[in-house]
Amino acid sequence: MSSIAAELGIGELSCLGTPKVDGRYSHIANRHPCFSGEANVNRGRIHLPVSPACNIQCRFCKRTFNKYEQRPGVTAELLKPDGAVELVRKALEICPEITVAGIAGPGDTLATHHAIEAFELIHREYPDLINCMSTNGLLLERYTDELYRVGVSTLTVTVNAVDPVILDKICSGIILDGKHYEGVEGAAILIEAQKRGIKKAADLGMLVKINIVFVPSINGEHIGEIAKTTAALGAGICNIIPLIPQFEFADFEEPDCIELAKVREAAEVYLPVFRHCRHCRADAVGIPGKGDLSSLLYGLQEFEQTFSHG
Repeated sequence: MSSIAAELGIGELSCLGTPKVDGRYSHIANRHPCFSGEANVNRGRIHLPVSPACNIQCRFCKRTFNKYEQRPGVTAELLKPDGAVELVRKALEICPEITVAGIAGPGDTLATHHAIEAFELIHREYPDLINCMSTNGLLLERYTDELYRVGVSTLTVTVNAVDPVILDKICSGIILDGKHYEGVEGAAILIEAQKRGIKKAADLGMLVKINIVFVPSINGEHIGEIAKTTAALGAGICNIIPLIPQFEFADFEEPDCIELAKVREAAEVYLPVFRHCRHCRADAVGIPGKGDLSSLLYGLQEFEQTFSHG
């Protein structure tokens, strides 16, 4: 049965299990709710919002501070790195099923050194937790050795194209070492940096997940190539995220279920596809498949369902 049929609800069990990640990483994936469908409903994570800045600008991404939007790039407040351990302690009291300490924003985790500082403290105090980080990959190669040293074992890199002409339509510019690059030049720099970083992280033994924001009119026909390219670099799994139109892409069409199923099928030729993404905030807490416990830790109110970047 095709994965398109599964997406449409024909044979639902075929898309409910755990993707077959490389056996070298199964001991990690089975404890990580963002890498395993089964762990998504019985394992928890805490996102620590310690990263204040970003070094690229995606045309669909709007970073902000509030208490109601449910999407990446959003948090109620910034956390200082030295406050991470205490917050993890409180989170484990609320949700003992937490197995992952993650940092996913609200900016990019490597645009400042805050995430690495936080992971170092957490790894010292809670060595059994999985340290997980999300990044756009621009500075990944530069900091991979430090990430490995502070216990980061799972990594998500958002790769929206491996062709600079396509990526230029999604990412309007990057900032690298104080210089601003736009257009195809900036896109090419980002893509090559991502490739080098993914390979280096995989070679060190990290489990690398690729997030792809699916913009049908731009990268829909390109997603198989993204999966093929990143798989060859050592990535172990991918997650395709349908665009929810906002910011510069506010007038774009949101992909439907059939479109999403087709691109997942194209990617799955090369990489296992994770199908349980919750589009979590940068301060999410708890078991993803059972709701968010942020209100118990941060005093957050009801969330609004929307989405920005992977």
